[in-house]
Amino acid sequence: MEIPVNFTDFLYWLKERTERFWSENTCQKGFYGAKWQPLSEKQIDFVELKYSVRFTSEHREFLKILHAIDKKEIVEYEDEGEIITEKCTFFYNWLEDEKEITKVLKEPYQWMFDDIDSVNKVWLKSWGIKPKSAEKIKKIFDKWFSNVPSLLPLTGSVFVVSDENLEWQPILSVRGSDIVTMGWDFRTGLLNEIRDHLDIYIEVFDEEDQMFYPELLPEVQDIFDQNFKYDETKDVPYLKEMMLYWSSGWSSFDMTYHPENAKVHPIVKTYIAEEEV
Repeated sequence: MEIPVNFTDFLYWLKERTERFWSENTCQKGFYGAKWQPLSEKQIDFVELKYSVRFTSEHREFLKILHAIDKKEIVEYEDEGEIITEKCTFFYNWLEDEKEITKVLKEPYQWMFDDIDSVNKVWLKSWGIKPKSAEKIKKIFDKWFSNVPSLLPLTGSVFVVSDENLEWQPILSVRGSDIVTMGWDFRTGLLNEIRDHLDIYIEVFDEEDQMFYPELLPEVQDIFDQNFKYDETKDVPYLKEMMLYWSSGWSSFDMTYHPENAKVHPIVKTYIAEEEV
């Protein structure tokens, strides 16, 4: 399998492969026969004005070729012994999902702020000593968040870091202070997010378990491995400290626990030192 490196070619490859996958009866519930619904340049300009947002060049390219699908994902779960079925948005439709988008645009702020007073009691080192006054806490948080790059919703709780001036513009899964990098560029983030709709797995037999398990094709795994290699230029201003608050964030920057990283990365060193006490 040859996965295009050029971003535009990759988007067309993604479109063809997902729509082919969804044309089969074996695809996930709700996706059968699904098609992407791209936006025109004029529609994208309209959306930017309506929501007071600014898409990066790659995000605009995504919206022009893919954007959203014409189906709803069907999610089933059990609640007190009863099977509940819900229709959920896959990728946000900027022309139709006004209520959802208006709500989700505000959620990163609210989720992170809620984590300060919740059981997590999040408080970043850069904020200094935590004041007792709720008003002062909010003032400190608001000032910090005002410097965080714009986060534009893509699907579910997955957001695009929308700042054309950044060297890396990652795709992030954001749940309050729990922030995970889906990819350090739009291509890898999309590949990660839509991996289950691309038929990119092979069945590998495990001798110990005597079972077959799905594994990503080597060329796909290599894209992830290369994209998540450590690079000192990988940064998301202000938000990086929140991304590193929990140990799970280290893997987003390939900052696993080893001495050379602790020497180079002061934020990581701080949290390692705390854990060693």
